[in-house]
Amino acid sequence: MKKKVVMLGSFVVDLTTRQKGLPVPGQTLLGDSFQMGPGGKGSNQAVAAHRAGADVTLITKLGRDVFANVATDFYQKEGIDCSHILYDEERETGIALIEVDTQSAQNMIVVVPAACMHITDEDIEACRPLIEQADILLLQFEINFSALFKAIDIAHAAGVTIVLNPAPAKEIPDEVLAKVDIVTPNETEAQQLTGVKVETVEDAKRAAATFLHKGVKNVVITLGAMGAFASDGKTSVLEPRLRVNAVDTTGAGDAFNGGFVMALAEGKDLFTALRCGNVTGALSVTRPGTAPSMPSRAEILSFYQECYGEPFAES
Repeated sequence: MKKKVVMLGSFVVDLTTRQKGLPVPGQTLLGDSFQMGPGGKGSNQAVAAHRAGADVTLITKLGRDVFANVATDFYQKEGIDCSHILYDEERETGIALIEVDTQSAQNMIVVVPAACMHITDEDIEACRPLIEQADILLLQFEINFSALFKAIDIAHAAGVTIVLNPAPAKEIPDEVLAKVDIVTPNETEAQQLTGVKVETVEDAKRAAATFLHKGVKNVVITLGAMGAFASDGKTSVLEPRLRVNAVDTTGAGDAFNGGFVMALAEGKDLFTALRCGNVTGALSVTRPGTAPSMPSRAEILSFYQECYGEPFAES
């Protein structure tokens, strides 16, 4: 039986432009296209895990505005359980301004989480039964820390596996990190949280050792062009980057986390889940957008076998 995944995190509406180059201060560029759609790290990761085959329920907070419909319409179409969506009567639904360079596929992003930064203790208490009954709780840093820390406390006390993607990176108390089962930063976030500049695999090992010393049980660090790294304190593995034709790197880390959590929910070990995350992230950059770019389970299973020469065994 698949394990139950609960995602507590952000939803924002992505407002995305595509153009040749990225503007420097004071410069105006003419864009080639504009797209509006669902986004936010938490929502993207929930969508990625759901499309990969995980049983996902999401908890997020929206405003009472037209942008909230972007979320609910999309989730209903995807078939994602949105019965625990929260609403803010005063603040708007969050947005992200995204600029994508069509030549390099690189991006610049400004996120305004809005309602997602105002999840109350009462909101989390209302979701307590859902969190306590989860097998895996997936978290990111695009919500207010008071809600994040309360959810971690509830999940930790209930024995729920906690996967924390610390993005965008902020300082977090060691006593909170010690309750986390798996932390999944990229190289920049790992550096900000550990003080170790991550440019090589050996650097990643040192950063992982710092996380492990703080009490985190397992560490996964995505390393861009180098691939993805994982350590459980005894074994360390680097999975090289998979070669694909990158169109848009926006949301690649969210895709990685969604595929990674799906594999954990199906009982796979840390290093098989690392491969699955690697595959999911690679597929996501071959098409534009964030949530809409997340690959299907069939695509993930096929590419996994192509890349690693063995099937991603079904549960």
